[in-house]
Amino acid sequence: MAQVLRHLPKQKENPNVLVGTDTSDDGGVFKLTDDLALIQTVDYFTPIVDDPYMFGQIAAANALSDIYAMGGEPKTVLNIVGYPMSVLGPEMLAEILRGAGEKVDEAGAVTIGGHSIDDKEPKFGLAVTGTVHPDHIYKNVGAKPGDVLVLTKPIGVGIQTTAIKRDRLSEDKIEKVTRVMAALNKTAAECLKRHSPSAVTDVTGFGLLGHAYEMASGSGVTFRISKDAVPILSGTEALAKDGVVPGGSKNNLKWLEDKVAFPNDMPEYERLILADAVTSGGLLVSLSKPEASAYVAALHERGITDATIIGEVLEKGERPILVR
Repeated sequence: MAQVLRHLPKQKENPNVLVGTDTSDDGGVFKLTDDLALIQTVDYFTPIVDDPYMFGQIAAANALSDIYAMGGEPKTVLNIVGYPMSVLGPEMLAEILRGAGEKVDEAGAVTIGGHSIDDKEPKFGLAVTGTVHPDHIYKNVGAKPGDVLVLTKPIGVGIQTTAIKRDRLSEDKIEKVTRVMAALNKTAAECLKRHSPSAVTDVTGFGLLGHAYEMASGSGVTFRISKDAVPILSGTEALAKDGVVPGGSKNNLKWLEDKVAFPNDMPEYERLILADAVTSGGLLVSLSKPEASAYVAALHERGITDATIIGEVLEKGERPILVR
């Protein structure tokens, strides 16, 4: 996408645009008043699970996540649909919309419309608008040396959803990965409001290392991530070892090859897991060590037991990311 955007003419500067396209952040932010700004984001994709209701839940959680990652509260939603009605019929689409609608309700937002087109392959997503105080926006830049890094959800989603497509995942693991993707980042965002994070993003298509790279490079620092500290969905390593890895994850790792310093003896399958393309992942947060410990403890009390400290922020080094 960056290769496309660089060919477009530069937009006129607007002082009310608080977050635009310059920093690859999770959404755009536009100030309405001194006390109120809008966050806007959009995301949609093809089905990654067989259950249409859960697909709707996951798509909604994924789109809503960008609002939480910027410190906002989701308010309104527009559905975006591409669907082969004559092939799949109306019942499946109704289930997708029902799943999304219930997840939007859980977030405290409201669906106010949408748009649909006839398409050969089903696609679904949401455009979401949220609100935030202009002085309390979380951005994906600003991480400081001395901070530590917290991740609130496990990774391995892309590998496991690829295994679903290849009929390689057991029912219990399908249920687990589906539940992880459908979980809102609402609680993680609410608990974070008690603290002062330096930088926040959510982990999605670029994978943990891709989004960590964006945060580290934008902040002018280096992240040191401990592979053994990163929460990974059970069964992911065996699948990756066996070559069950989506193309997006392979592309992520290739893109990161000159940006990440891996241990020489780290096998490729472990590197692919850290670069695995995620759908509806957790928040990646940079904050002080005392606050991080309190934040993780609060998340565990609220049932988010996968949340953990996965690394630390260092002064800028030769590469933005070090993996140990």
